[in-house]
Amino acid sequence: MEKTLRGVGVSHGVAIGQVRHMGTAVLEPPATQIPTEDAPREQARAQAAVEAVAADLNARGNLAGGEAQAVLEAQALMAQDPELMADVARRIAVGSSAERGVYDAFAAYRALLASAGDYLAGRVADLDDVRNRIVARLLGVPMPGVPDSDEPYVLFARDLAPADTALLDPTLVLGFVTEEGGPTSHSAILARAMGVPAVVALPGAAGVPEGTVVAVDGSSGDVLVEPSQDKQDELRRIAAERKAALAASSGPGQTSDGHRVPLLANVGGPADLPAALKAGAEGVGLFRTEFLFLDDSAKAPTEEKQVEAYRKVLEAFPEGRVVVRALDAGADKPLDFLTPADEPNPALGVRGLRTLLEHPEVMQTQLRALAKAAEGLPVHLEVMAPMVADRKDARDFADACREAGLNAKYGAMVEIPSAALRARSILQEVEFLSLGTNDLAQYTFAADRQVGALARLQDPWQPALLDLVAFSAEAAQATGKSCGVCGEAASDPLLAVVLTGLGVTSLSMGAASIPYVRSTLAKYTLAQCRRAAEAARAADSAEGARAAAQQVLSGE
Repeated sequence: MEKTLRGVGVSHGVAIGQVRHMGTAVLEPPATQIPTEDAPREQARAQAAVEAVAADLNARGNLAGGEAQAVLEAQALMAQDPELMADVARRIAVGSSAERGVYDAFAAYRALLASAGDYLAGRVADLDDVRNRIVARLLGVPMPGVPDSDEPYVLFARDLAPADTALLDPTLVLGFVTEEGGPTSHSAILARAMGVPAVVALPGAAGVPEGTVVAVDGSSGDVLVEPSQDKQDELRRIAAERKAALAASSGPGQTSDGHRVPLLANVGGPADLPAALKAGAEGVGLFRTEFLFLDDSAKAPTEEKQVEAYRKVLEAFPEGRVVVRALDAGADKPLDFLTPADEPNPALGVRGLRTLLEHPEVMQTQLRALAKAAEGLPVHLEVMAPMVADRKDARDFADACREAGLNAKYGAMVEIPSAALRARSILQEVEFLSLGTNDLAQYTFAADRQVGALARLQDPWQPALLDLVAFSAEAAQATGKSCGVCGEAASDPLLAVVLTGLGVTSLSMGAASIPYVRSTLAKYTLAQCRRAAEAARAADSAEGARAAAQQVLSGE
């Protein structure tokens, strides 16, 4: 009998097919004691398995490229964490087998992460996947992962590890649904980059029987279980209409009455450029530079290596706008040579600009590299600091840019509520603002962005978050400066209309979302965008805000 389950839509499109569940059973090896003389052999087995898993994750990253590569390389570093491996060796020395030593050491580390209450708690799913891969290799059993199938299907899982999501075959996996996760989880971000319809944070997903026909709407978050043939036909018609509208959409981002809103791409490195160019991105609104630093967390890349990588991105958009985020290290992106190992709450500690100000030589090297990479190019380079809290932060960053001889606009990311509330003050020091809505939501609502149970508070439609966007945009307008959005909120076409109505001057998103946003924005006048924004801000919930905006735009 047809019924509708509702989760959080995180990647546009409609998928109709049979359910296949991914096996996520925890591989718990027996707690057998080994003779003392076997300890060196077992320690060697554990080390070999860890190295093999790390190599496999890096290889998957190289195949996937882009954002997926950065995620998987970070996971490989997690597998090789020195303290974790030292704990494995200690457990084996007192009688654990290699597989049991790995299992117990990871369990202890998992408990620490799960209780951290910040970004690190969101790494639990990644850690579980690494553990299962190492233990599976030691036990000689198949790796956990996507089920084998000759027929296309809709993948259901408790959660999807980045290693699985990154290499999903879109010709077989029509879409996926997870019981956990949130709109800004790694899996959601990668799904959007791949263009695979996806719904996360769906209660009861695990209870949908294998082989059941479902229809997944990655825009609305609805999952129809056993939809009628008429309903399937209707959904296919809607999907075809959306596709036709996308094909007809081209050119710069603008409202129907000609108000320009540049549509930019979020990129994690040169591998993301082809998709951005194909989607018609008008530039780069968020160039994440962390990918260079994750290659070797023990030391910073050389200035020459940075120049080479940055120039590839700058050359891809001649006379376009490229906004580079200075290194955002700390919290979920730890680097051995920068990140304190003993912070009690890394998400609220030394991260982002705070890390760079404590290590000015790293910041100066990066800024000099950007200056050299831009030499002789007509590109409009802009550089922004992550995690700016107040005017002093903004001033310190602008001073560092000037000291490096950087010929670019200097900006500040608004990821902390204090920055939104004092945006006019910050704009006395820098030339633009860029709203990172993922972190801004996390810090506004004290809600970890990776925890599915808190997805309601991570919803970018939350009126309190829209208020902070409006404060920032109003401050920029009052000072004659720009205010863009580079968080995942910009990838929601309806929300992009509302953000435009709030006064945002550019929108940056994963390349796959650009055609959807361009097509939707072109349907409405600026006045309609403003009325929708007012209605959304007047609501008391995310659901109410979305419904109010839809009502205004539909003319009801």
